[in-house]
Amino acid sequence: MNGTEATPGAPTPIDPTRCPLCGGPNGCAMAGSCDTAGACGACWCSEVRFSAELLDRVPAHAQRRACICRDCATRGTA
Repeated sequence: MNGTEATPGAPTPIDPTRCPLCGGPNGCAMAGSCDTAGACGACWCSEVRFSAELLDRVPAHAQRRACICRDCATRGTA
C-alpha cells in the first residue's frame, strides 16, 4: 500500500459535515459553522425531534459523529 488506500476492514472515516444517510451536506452548525473564536451558533437540528426509526438507520460507526441533514430529517427518507 502507498498510504492512500483504506486499510481492509477499517471503518470509513466520518465527515461530520455530511449526512450519514444520504451523503449530502448536513448544515450542522457544530461541525462547520463555528467562528474563528470557536463559538458555534445553535444548530437547526436543536428544533427538530428525530424518530427512533430514523436514528436506527444511521450506521453504527457514524452514530453521534455526524448529523442527519434537514432533508432526511424532515422526510424521514434518504
